Amino acid sequence: MSSNTDQPTIVVFGSINMDLVASVARMPAPGETILGTEFRTTPGGKGANQAVAASRLGAAVRMVGRVGADPFGPTLVAGLQSNGIDVSGVQKDPENSSGIAMILLDSAKQNYIVAAYGANMACDDAQLDALDRALVDADVLLLQLETPLEATLAAALRARAEGAMVIWDPAPARELPAEVFAECDVMTPNQVEAELLTGIRVTDVESARLAVDELLNRGVGAAVVKLGAGGAYFASANARGLVRSFQVEVVDTVAAGDAFGGALGVALARGQSLEDAVRYGCAAGAMAVTRHGAQEAMPAHVEVAALLASRA
Repeated sequence: MSSNTDQPTIVVFGSINMDLVASVARMPAPGETILGTEFRTTPGGKGANQAVAASRLGAAVRMVGRVGADPFGPTLVAGLQSNGIDVSGVQKDPENSSGIAMILLDSAKQNYIVAAYGANMACDDAQLDALDRALVDADVLLLQLETPLEATLAAALRARAEGAMVIWDPAPARELPAEVFAECDVMTPNQVEAELLTGIRVTDVESARLAVDELLNRGVGAAVVKLGAGGAYFASANARGLVRSFQVEVVDTVAAGDAFGGALGVALARGQSLEDAVRYGCAAGAMAVTRHGAQEAMPAHVEVAALLASRA
Protein backbone atom coordinates (compact mmCIF):
# COMPACT_ATOMS: atom_id res chain seq x y z
CA MET A 1 0.00 0.00 0.00
CA SER A 2 1.16 3.49 -0.84
CA SER A 3 2.14 5.80 2.02
CA ASN A 4 1.45 8.96 -0.01
CA THR A 5 -1.84 10.28 1.33
CA ASP A 6 -1.55 13.53 -0.67
CA GLN A 7 -1.74 11.57 -3.93
CA PRO A 8 -3.16 8.14 -3.18
CA THR A 9 -3.07 5.39 -5.78
CA ILE A 10 -6.44 4.14 -6.98
CA VAL A 11 -6.88 1.08 -9.22
CA VAL A 12 -10.12 0.62 -11.14
CA PHE A 13 -11.11 -2.80 -12.47
CA GLY A 14 -14.20 -2.14 -14.51
CA SER A 15 -16.13 -1.10 -17.56
CA ILE A 16 -15.19 1.29 -20.34
CA ASN A 17 -18.16 2.29 -22.51
CA MET A 18 -19.26 4.82 -25.07
CA ASP A 19 -22.49 6.49 -23.96
CA LEU A 20 -25.06 7.35 -26.64
CA VAL A 21 -27.29 9.95 -25.02
CA ALA A 22 -30.61 11.31 -26.29
CA SER A 23 -32.65 13.95 -24.47
CA VAL A 24 -36.44 13.58 -24.61
CA ALA A 25 -39.42 15.35 -23.08
CA ARG A 26 -40.76 12.03 -21.77
CA MET A 27 -40.24 8.31 -22.18
CA PRO A 28 -41.98 6.67 -25.16
CA ALA A 29 -44.80 4.19 -24.70
CA PRO A 30 -44.34 0.68 -26.18
CA GLY A 31 -44.32 0.94 -29.98
CA GLU A 32 -44.27 4.75 -29.91
CA THR A 33 -41.73 6.96 -31.63
CA ILE A 34 -41.10 10.37 -30.07
CA LEU A 35 -38.82 13.21 -31.06
CA GLY A 36 -35.60 13.75 -29.16
CA THR A 37 -34.26 17.23 -28.50
CA GLU A 38 -30.54 16.45 -28.46
CA PHE A 39 -28.10 13.61 -29.14
CA ARG A 40 -24.47 13.25 -28.15
CA THR A 41 -21.80 10.60 -27.68
CA THR A 42 -19.66 10.73 -24.58
CA PRO A 43 -17.13 8.35 -22.98
CA GLY A 44 -18.62 6.45 -20.05
CA GLY A 45 -18.77 3.12 -18.28
CA LYS A 46 -19.00 2.94 -14.50
CA GLY A 47 -15.38 1.88 -14.14
CA ALA A 48 -13.98 4.52 -16.47
CA ASN A 49 -16.21 7.20 -14.97
CA GLN A 50 -14.96 6.42 -11.47
CA ALA A 51 -11.39 6.41 -12.74
CA VAL A 52 -11.80 9.90 -14.22
CA ALA A 53 -13.50 11.12 -11.04
CA ALA A 54 -10.64 9.87 -8.86
CA SER A 55 -8.00 11.33 -11.17
CA ARG A 56 -9.60 14.77 -11.26
CA LEU A 57 -9.78 14.70 -7.48
CA GLY A 58 -6.01 14.25 -7.25
CA ALA A 59 -5.35 10.50 -7.18
CA ALA A 60 -2.89 8.55 -9.30
CA VAL A 61 -5.22 6.20 -11.18
CA ARG A 62 -4.57 2.92 -12.99
CA MET A 63 -7.34 1.51 -15.19
CA VAL A 64 -7.76 -2.21 -15.94
CA GLY A 65 -10.31 -3.35 -18.54
CA ARG A 66 -11.08 -4.03 -22.19
CA VAL A 67 -12.25 -2.10 -25.24
CA GLY A 68 -13.18 -3.38 -28.68
CA ALA A 69 -11.19 -3.20 -31.90
CA ASP A 70 -13.69 -0.71 -33.33
CA PRO A 71 -13.75 3.08 -33.77
CA PHE A 72 -14.95 3.60 -30.19
CA GLY A 73 -11.96 1.77 -28.64
CA PRO A 74 -9.16 4.28 -29.41
CA THR A 75 -11.43 7.19 -28.50
CA LEU A 76 -12.23 5.66 -25.12
CA VAL A 77 -8.59 4.95 -24.31
CA ALA A 78 -7.49 8.41 -25.43
CA GLY A 79 -10.13 9.96 -23.19
CA LEU A 80 -8.72 8.15 -20.17
CA GLN A 81 -5.18 9.16 -21.06
CA SER A 82 -6.23 12.80 -21.42
CA ASN A 83 -7.33 12.65 -17.78
CA GLY A 84 -3.91 11.45 -16.64
CA ILE A 85 -4.93 7.82 -16.16
CA ASP A 86 -2.49 4.93 -16.62
CA VAL A 87 -4.06 2.77 -19.34
CA SER A 88 -1.35 0.12 -19.58
CA GLY A 89 -3.90 -2.33 -18.11
CA VAL A 90 -6.48 -1.68 -20.85
CA GLN A 91 -6.53 -4.36 -23.56
CA LYS A 92 -7.94 -4.13 -27.10
CA ASP A 93 -10.29 -7.06 -27.79
CA PRO A 94 -10.46 -8.12 -31.47
CA GLU A 95 -13.43 -10.43 -30.89
CA ASN A 96 -15.91 -8.08 -29.22
CA SER A 97 -17.29 -4.60 -29.71
CA SER A 98 -16.58 -1.84 -27.23
CA GLY A 99 -19.22 -1.52 -24.58
CA ILE A 100 -21.99 0.97 -25.20
CA ALA A 101 -24.78 2.45 -23.10
CA MET A 102 -27.90 3.90 -24.73
CA ILE A 103 -29.25 6.59 -22.43
CA LEU A 104 -32.54 8.49 -22.54
CA LEU A 105 -32.62 11.62 -20.39
CA ASP A 106 -36.10 13.02 -19.71
CA SER A 107 -37.28 16.53 -18.83
CA ALA A 108 -37.17 15.68 -15.12
CA LYS A 109 -33.42 14.97 -15.53
CA GLN A 110 -33.87 11.28 -14.80
CA ASN A 111 -31.97 8.79 -16.93
CA TYR A 112 -33.02 5.44 -18.40
CA ILE A 113 -30.17 3.23 -19.57
CA VAL A 114 -29.78 0.15 -21.77
CA ALA A 115 -26.24 -1.20 -21.81
CA ALA A 116 -24.51 -3.68 -24.14
CA TYR A 117 -21.23 -4.34 -22.40
CA GLY A 118 -19.33 -6.03 -25.25
CA ALA A 119 -15.62 -6.37 -24.49
CA ASN A 120 -16.19 -5.51 -20.82
CA MET A 121 -17.88 -8.86 -20.30
CA ALA A 122 -14.89 -10.68 -21.80
CA CYS A 123 -12.54 -9.58 -19.01
CA ASP A 124 -10.61 -12.67 -17.94
CA ASP A 125 -7.24 -13.86 -16.66
CA ALA A 126 -5.44 -11.37 -18.89
CA GLN A 127 -7.08 -8.52 -16.97
CA LEU A 128 -6.33 -10.20 -13.65
CA ASP A 129 -2.66 -10.42 -14.63
CA ALA A 130 -2.75 -6.71 -15.49
CA LEU A 131 -4.45 -6.07 -12.16
CA ASP A 132 -1.62 -7.76 -10.29
CA ARG A 133 0.81 -5.26 -11.83
CA ALA A 134 -1.52 -2.33 -11.17
CA LEU A 135 -2.01 -3.22 -7.49
CA VAL A 136 1.64 -2.69 -6.56
CA ASP A 137 1.60 0.00 -3.83
CA ALA A 138 -2.08 0.74 -4.48
CA ASP A 139 -4.34 2.09 -1.74
CA VAL A 140 -7.82 1.32 -3.09
CA LEU A 141 -9.46 -0.91 -5.68
CA LEU A 142 -12.77 0.30 -7.13
CA LEU A 143 -15.15 -2.35 -8.49
CA GLN A 144 -18.60 -2.35 -10.10
CA LEU A 145 -20.77 -4.99 -11.83
CA GLU A 146 -20.25 -4.26 -15.54
CA THR A 147 -17.55 -6.93 -15.85
CA PRO A 148 -17.91 -10.70 -15.26
CA LEU A 149 -18.69 -11.39 -11.61
CA GLU A 150 -16.16 -14.24 -11.38
CA ALA A 151 -13.33 -11.99 -12.58
CA THR A 152 -14.50 -9.08 -10.42
CA LEU A 153 -14.58 -11.24 -7.29
CA ALA A 154 -11.11 -12.56 -8.13
CA ALA A 155 -9.95 -8.95 -8.41
CA ALA A 156 -11.29 -8.24 -4.92
CA LEU A 157 -9.45 -11.25 -3.49
CA ARG A 158 -6.17 -10.17 -5.09
CA ALA A 159 -6.54 -6.60 -3.87
CA ARG A 160 -7.19 -7.63 -0.29
CA ALA A 161 -4.18 -9.96 -0.44
CA GLU A 162 -2.08 -6.94 -1.44
CA GLY A 163 -3.47 -4.80 1.38
CA ALA A 164 -5.62 -2.53 -0.79
CA MET A 165 -9.08 -1.43 0.34
CA VAL A 166 -11.91 -2.82 -1.81
CA ILE A 167 -14.82 -0.47 -2.53
CA TRP A 168 -17.58 -2.17 -4.48
CA ASP A 169 -20.39 -0.32 -6.23
CA PRO A 170 -22.95 -3.14 -6.84
CA ALA A 171 -24.32 -1.61 -10.03
CA PRO A 172 -26.17 -2.40 -12.15
CA ALA A 173 -28.44 -4.17 -9.70
CA ARG A 174 -28.16 -7.95 -9.45
CA GLU A 175 -28.12 -10.61 -6.77
CA LEU A 176 -24.69 -11.47 -5.39
CA PRO A 177 -23.27 -14.66 -3.85
CA ALA A 178 -22.45 -14.63 -0.16
CA GLU A 179 -18.68 -14.59 -0.67
CA VAL A 180 -18.80 -11.15 -2.30
CA PHE A 181 -19.81 -9.44 0.93
CA ALA A 182 -16.94 -10.90 2.92
CA GLU A 183 -14.42 -9.55 0.41
CA CYS A 184 -15.79 -6.01 0.42
CA ASP A 185 -14.44 -3.28 2.70
CA VAL A 186 -17.10 -0.78 1.60
CA MET A 187 -20.25 -1.46 -0.44
CA THR A 188 -22.16 1.47 -1.96
CA PRO A 189 -25.58 0.50 -3.39
CA ASN A 190 -28.30 2.94 -4.34
CA GLN A 191 -31.87 2.36 -3.22
CA VAL A 192 -32.77 -0.11 -5.99
CA GLU A 193 -29.57 -2.11 -5.55
CA ALA A 194 -29.92 -2.13 -1.76
CA GLU A 195 -33.41 -3.58 -2.04
CA LEU A 196 -32.30 -6.32 -4.41
CA LEU A 197 -29.35 -7.25 -2.19
CA THR A 198 -31.16 -7.17 1.16
CA GLY A 199 -34.85 -7.66 0.41
CA ILE A 200 -35.58 -4.39 2.22
CA ARG A 201 -37.44 -1.72 0.24
CA VAL A 202 -35.48 1.48 0.77
CA THR A 203 -37.71 4.55 0.78
CA ASP A 204 -36.38 6.68 3.66
CA VAL A 205 -33.64 6.96 6.25
CA GLU A 206 -35.06 4.27 8.53
CA SER A 207 -35.30 1.69 5.75
CA ALA A 208 -31.81 2.68 4.59
CA ARG A 209 -30.57 2.01 8.12
CA LEU A 210 -32.13 -1.45 8.06
CA ALA A 211 -30.57 -2.21 4.67
CA VAL A 212 -27.15 -1.05 5.80
CA ASP A 213 -27.38 -3.22 8.90
CA GLU A 214 -28.27 -6.22 6.77
CA LEU A 215 -25.22 -5.63 4.58
CA LEU A 216 -23.03 -5.41 7.68
CA ASN A 217 -24.53 -8.66 8.92
CA ARG A 218 -23.56 -10.29 5.63
CA GLY A 219 -19.92 -9.38 6.15
CA VAL A 220 -19.12 -6.06 4.50
CA GLY A 221 -16.81 -3.82 6.49
CA ALA A 222 -18.92 -0.73 5.89
CA ALA A 223 -21.98 0.11 3.80
CA VAL A 224 -23.32 3.28 2.24
CA VAL A 225 -26.82 3.47 0.76
CA LYS A 226 -27.12 6.34 -1.72
CA LEU A 227 -30.50 8.05 -1.43
CA GLY A 228 -30.25 10.51 -4.31
CA ALA A 229 -31.70 13.83 -3.21
CA GLY A 230 -32.03 12.33 0.28
CA GLY A 231 -28.26 12.13 0.73
CA ALA A 232 -26.49 8.95 1.86
CA TYR A 233 -26.82 6.74 4.93
CA PHE A 234 -23.62 5.02 6.08
CA ALA A 235 -22.57 2.61 8.78
CA SER A 236 -19.59 0.59 9.95
CA ALA A 237 -18.82 -1.16 13.23
CA ASN A 238 -17.76 2.19 14.70
CA ALA A 239 -19.88 4.91 13.13
CA ARG A 240 -23.17 5.54 11.40
CA GLY A 241 -25.31 8.41 10.24
CA LEU A 242 -26.92 10.37 7.42
CA VAL A 243 -25.08 12.82 5.20
CA ARG A 244 -27.53 15.28 3.69
CA SER A 245 -27.44 16.04 -0.01
CA PHE A 246 -26.18 19.35 -1.38
CA GLN A 247 -28.69 21.68 -3.01
CA VAL A 248 -27.64 22.33 -6.61
CA GLU A 249 -29.34 22.92 -9.95
CA VAL A 250 -29.67 19.50 -11.60
CA VAL A 251 -28.81 19.29 -15.30
CA ASP A 252 -27.99 15.60 -15.83
CA THR A 253 -27.94 12.73 -13.29
CA VAL A 254 -26.15 10.20 -15.53
CA ALA A 255 -22.90 9.80 -13.59
CA ALA A 256 -23.69 11.09 -10.10
CA GLY A 257 -23.11 7.69 -8.51
CA ASP A 258 -19.78 7.28 -10.29
CA ALA A 259 -18.61 10.69 -9.10
CA PHE A 260 -19.58 9.61 -5.59
CA GLY A 261 -17.67 6.34 -5.91
CA GLY A 262 -14.47 7.89 -7.20
CA ALA A 263 -14.55 10.60 -4.54
CA LEU A 264 -15.27 8.14 -1.73
CA GLY A 265 -12.26 6.07 -2.77
CA VAL A 266 -9.96 9.08 -2.86
CA ALA A 267 -11.12 10.35 0.53
CA LEU A 268 -10.76 6.98 2.24
CA ALA A 269 -7.34 6.47 0.65
CA ARG A 270 -6.31 9.81 2.14
CA GLY A 271 -7.27 8.54 5.59
CA GLN A 272 -10.51 10.45 6.08
CA SER A 273 -13.21 9.03 8.33
CA LEU A 274 -16.09 7.17 6.71
CA GLU A 275 -18.46 10.06 7.47
CA ASP A 276 -16.13 12.67 5.96
CA ALA A 277 -15.50 10.45 2.93
CA VAL A 278 -19.26 10.02 2.36
CA ARG A 279 -19.69 13.79 2.63
CA TYR A 280 -16.90 14.31 0.09
CA GLY A 281 -18.59 11.77 -2.18
CA CYS A 282 -21.97 13.50 -1.88
CA ALA A 283 -20.37 16.84 -2.76
CA ALA A 284 -18.66 15.34 -5.81
CA GLY A 285 -21.92 13.74 -6.93
CA ALA A 286 -23.72 17.06 -6.49
CA MET A 287 -21.16 18.87 -8.64
CA ALA A 288 -21.44 16.19 -11.35
CA VAL A 289 -25.20 16.61 -11.77
CA THR A 290 -24.79 20.31 -12.56
CA ARG A 291 -23.26 19.37 -15.94
CA HIS A 292 -24.10 17.26 -18.96
CA GLY A 293 -22.37 13.97 -19.64
CA ALA A 294 -20.46 11.38 -17.68
CA GLN A 295 -16.69 11.73 -17.61
CA GLU A 296 -16.74 15.38 -18.65
CA ALA A 297 -19.04 16.12 -15.70
CA MET A 298 -16.56 14.90 -13.09
CA PRO A 299 -15.45 17.77 -10.84
CA ALA A 300 -11.98 18.82 -9.72
CA HIS A 301 -11.00 18.78 -6.05
CA VAL A 302 -11.11 22.59 -5.79
CA GLU A 303 -14.77 22.56 -6.87
CA VAL A 304 -15.73 19.88 -4.38
CA ALA A 305 -13.83 21.66 -1.61
CA ALA A 306 -15.66 24.88 -2.38
CA LEU A 307 -19.04 23.18 -2.18
CA LEU A 308 -18.09 21.57 1.13
CA ALA A 309 -16.93 24.93 2.46
CA SER A 310 -20.26 26.50 1.54
CA ARG A 311 -21.99 24.22 4.04
CA ALA A 312 -19.44 24.63 6.84
